[in-house]
Amino acid sequence: MTIYVDADACPVKAEVERVGTRHRHPMVIVSNGGIRPSVNPLIETVIVAAGPDEADKWIAERAGPSDVVITADIPLAAKCVAAGAQVLKHNGEPLTADNIGNVLATRDLMADLRAADPFLQGRGGGFTKADRSRFLDALERALRRIKG
Repeated sequence: MTIYVDADACPVKAEVERVGTRHRHPMVIVSNGGIRPSVNPLIETVIVAAGPDEADKWIAERAGPSDVVITADIPLAAKCVAAGAQVLKHNGEPLTADNIGNVLATRDLMADLRAADPFLQGRGGGFTKADRSRFLDALERALRRIKG
């Protein structure tokens, strides 16, 4: 069981480390660079080649059943769900086989709308304390489910 973190622009790395350490699960923090490696022996820091989606490709090739993936990247989430991994967004929202199709469709629709109307750029809400709390709760539940 491994926790994979798509670490570029991830606001919950410290929370993953805290919960993962408490449960004694190995964690892999994957990024294109700019991340300070942790001294925690349960954490492996992987720096992938610069380029679009390199971290996503690395995670997608490895994640599988009994793994947890933390990402906001919806195409990566879809690949990991298909591989049997549990996937959580930074706000604690689980991405599952039941909802990933709708989430992908919504993502594509919003990308098309933003491309057609530049005034829709940057309208997402900020990351809040409530999001962080929901994430902690969701990660805790995911790890307990895996332990069975």
